[in-house]
Order: sequence, then structure tokens, then C-alpha cells
Amino acid sequence: MKKDKLKPMLFSVLKNYDGKKFLSDVLAGVIVAIIALPLSIALAIASGVGPEQGIYTAIVAGFLISFFGGSRVQIAGPTAAFATIVAGIIAKKGMDGLVLATIIAGLILVLMGLFRLGGLIKFIPYTITTGFTAGIAVTIAIGQIKDFMGLTFPEGTVTIETVDKVKAIVKNITTVNYQSIIVGVVCLAILIVWPFVTEKIPGSLIAVIVGILMVKIFKMDVATIENSFQISNSLPTFHLPAVSFGTVKDVLPDAFTIAVLAAIESLLSCVVADSMINSHHRSNMELIAQGIGNVGSALFGGIPATGAIARTAANIKNGGRSPIAGMVHAIVLVFVLVILMPYAGMIPMPTIAAILFMVAYNMCQWRTFTHLCKTAPKSDIIVLVVTFVLTVAFDLVVAIEIGMLIAIILFMKRMSEVSGVEGWKYFDPDEDPDGIDLKKVAKHVRVYEISGPMFFGDADSLASVSFKDFTKVLVIRMRGVPALDATAMHSMEELAKRCEERGIQLVFSHVNEQPYKTMEKAGFIDRIGKDNFRPHIDDALEWANKISENNADEKTAEENTEKSEK
Repeated sequence: MKKDKLKPMLFSVLKNYDGKKFLSDVLAGVIVAIIALPLSIALAIASGVGPEQGIYTAIVAGFLISFFGGSRVQIAGPTAAFATIVAGIIAKKGMDGLVLATIIAGLILVLMGLFRLGGLIKFIPYTITTGFTAGIAVTIAIGQIKDFMGLTFPEGTVTIETVDKVKAIVKNITTVNYQSIIVGVVCLAILIVWPFVTEKIPGSLIAVIVGILMVKIFKMDVATIENSFQISNSLPTFHLPAVSFGTVKDVLPDAFTIAVLAAIESLLSCVVADSMINSHHRSNMELIAQGIGNVGSALFGGIPATGAIARTAANIKNGGRSPIAGMVHAIVLVFVLVILMPYAGMIPMPTIAAILFMVAYNMCQWRTFTHLCKTAPKSDIIVLVVTFVLTVAFDLVVAIEIGMLIAIILFMKRMSEVSGVEGWKYFDPDEDPDGIDLKKVAKHVRVYEISGPMFFGDADSLASVSFKDFTKVLVIRMRGVPALDATAMHSMEELAKRCEERGIQLVFSHVNEQPYKTMEKAGFIDRIGKDNFRPHIDDALEWANKISENNADEKTAEENTEKSEK
């Protein structure tokens, strides 16, 4: 089975499907739906949309991504990674702006899959994904302090950016509601302790029930979802936003960010799932499914979705082994939406904040972050910290753009440091009796060895190649050059020009496949002559010696001719 096969995993799995596997998938789907319910509501609220829109996302995107997906067990829906992005888009461009950005992001994901770009995600450095994930976790946690502490902000307070939220919290800290803190602390304690009791029932569900009972029984003055949002148990309806060139241009950067983040999150989730069930996902098909799921979610009132690692892991642990489990999870949420959604209004906001605190803690990867800071090279630490700070201080778009730019620059610097052009040193055998293994090189032959990839970052290193007045042949050893780009090729042509002006013949030793093809395409092979490209250094030196001897013979013949004429 090929990883890049553009065929939904569902159709492959059904070939050997039976009733026992179906029952196992149904059970897993029901359990995952119970887990997804409070999370979907909490993540929707954190994203600045209504609670039911989180359920819409889990239903529509969850079903479509499981149906078309390239993973056996992936569970998709709203995730914490998108919360701050979605909230920012809605605050600046409205709900229609978010819908349009999500649709465009979905189309980008489909194109990425069709053009088989699933493998390119691995080129995004681990330090960047760790940095922005930790940054998102911090922004989510800061965004929940208001509801956890029951703070009241004056009307008109702007809290779009994280810095604005921190200022508003500090300014209005005196409005703290201690009853909210009590509810939040109790729910947070349940979320921390419950996994040690049992993992069969999600702690978030217990925290929701306890939070509701505390507020109702003790008549506590605590804000609830119904106080803060208008909730609906109606099924999602189709909505197409107004589209124009101006609006598309306006949301395109956001769409690109959503697409990249969805691709990274979903494929990372697939990799984790593969390791748990000893399977292989189809990355390109998964990208197409993510695109279809996000377009569907946006058109039916949802928000951006991607593979959710925690829910996928829960699916696997409860016996889910096919996309049927993810589809069942979506269908169960339809019944939950219609029947139980009116009761969701009773959930206290501090309970939602406590759930999101745990989500932020689980995604922050603080152990990985600190480990990288202690052990990684300085350049990687710079990328990690800069991406983290920019995610918190500004937004994910800026963080990814600048993080990638710094990573590329530092990578080029690192590559240029390990690349170089070095001339062979010449020793007199009589003066260096230990050099019995040294190569014999004629006086008129000069040898340089290039190491590392030759690219625009260090292409000017060829300018350091020098000649003696008596040099007739220049041997360039390239066994350590895996790649050659256009800029370096231009430098090579300049070297050839210098050699031609001085009557020096270039000879190349052990040119690898990629550099050879680049030289061939540029016409450089024909210019130098195919005979002057030798497979190894001994052959190249022997050939260079012959050229040198021939030149010497020709020079002697010319001198003799001149003498006879005189």
C-alpha cells in the first residue's frame, strides 16, 4: 500500500470489514463524541463564536474528514491551535471573513494533496512547530483568566490581541468574583485528578456536571454560557458568504495560515496515530480530506478544523480501527446537538475556562520546550524562542513568517560554514618520509577539493581558487558536493573563464549526480569536455598528468622549431 495513493482509507478498510469491527468502531465513536462535546463547546467559545458552532464543526468536518481521509483512525474537529487565529479573524473581518478564509484554506489543502505536497510539511522545522504551539497554549490560557476569575470588563474594552487581554486583566483585577474562582478551581482539580480514577469516562464531562450542580444547588452568582451567548440546537444550515476580489485578497494571508496549520496538525496527528496502531497513513489523501472538511465546515456554520491528537488517541484506546469510528462520532454529535444542546447553556464559564486551561497545558509541551533550550544548537534556540514570543505578542501569521525566515537564514549560514574550497598542500617526499600515502601530483597540476553543498550562500568561495604561473591543469575534486545551484553554477563558469584566459585545463573528479545534471543542463560539460570529468581522484590525477606532459611536449616541440628557424 503506497503512502501517496489518492484513495480514501475507508474504501481500503471496508474490503476486510466485519460485524465485530463495526461494533468496536461504534463504541469508540460514541465515547469520542462524549469527549468531543465539552471540548467543542469550549474551543468554540475560545474562538469567539457560539457554542453550537463548535458542534457544527465536529459534525460536518469530522464526518467528511473521516470519510475522505487518508488515516484509519483520525478524529477531526475544532482544535486549540485555531482558537486564537479564528478569534482574531472574526474580530477584524467578521464571520463572513472567517468563512471565506476557511473555504480558501480548504481549497489550498485540496490542491496541496492533488499536487502531492504532503511530504513538504517535514521541511517546517520542529523548533517552529514547538514554538508556535507553546505560544498558542499561552494565549489560550491568558484568554481564559477573565472567565476563570469572573472579571468584568467595561463595555468597549478591546481584547483582540494577547497584550490587550493582559492589560485589561490587570486594569480590572479588582472586579474578581470569588465564587467563579471556587467553581473554576474545583473543576480544574477534577480535570487533574480524574484521569487517575478512570479513563473510561472523560474528566471534562464530570467537571461540566459538577460545575452545573455547584451553581444550581448553591445558587452561586457565576456567569454561564446562556448568560454570555445565544445558543441553538438547530441543525447547521448552508451559508455562502459574499465573494469579491477585494475580500479574497484581504483574507488570503489568513487562509494560507489556516491551511498550513491544518496540514501540520493533521499530519502530525496521523504520524502519532500510525505509531499507536502500527499503520501508515496517506498524507496526500489526508490533505485533500482536510480541505473538503474545512470547506464543508465553513459552508455549514462551522470554524476551521483539523486532526485532533487527543481525540484520535482516545479513539484508538477505545478500540477504533477504521474511519467508521470518526463518522459515528459525528453522527452521535448530531443527536447530542438536537437533544442536549439546550442544557449546555447551564455550563458555568469558569468550567469552560478550566477545561481550556487543561487543553493549553497539554498542548504547551513545556518539557520539550525546556529540553530544546538546554540541548539544541543556539540557532535552533533562537528560532524556537522568537516563534514563541511572536505568537504570544503578535499572531501566528507573523510568527510563522519570521520564524521560517530566520530558520532559512540560519540554515544557510550553517551550511556555508560546513562548505568550503581547500587546495591540496604539496610536500617534498624527501622532507616528509611519513607521507607514503600522499598522491603524486605533477608540478604543473594544482588540486582543489570542494566540500559541502554549493549554493548561493557560499558560491563566492570559488573565487579563492588560485594558480601558479606554471600551472597547466586544475583538478577540482567534488566527491563531497551533494548539490549545486544556479548561483554556484555561475561561479563555476567564471572559474572556467579564468582558466581559459590563462590556458589552464579544468579536470573534475567524482562529480555527483545532481551537480553533474546541473552542469550538463547549463552546457558546462560540453564546454569543458566529457573526457575531463573523471570518476575518481586517481583517474583524474593520471589524466591531468597526461595533459601536463602533452603540454610540455608541445612546448618543447615549439622551442625546437623556433631554434631551427633561427
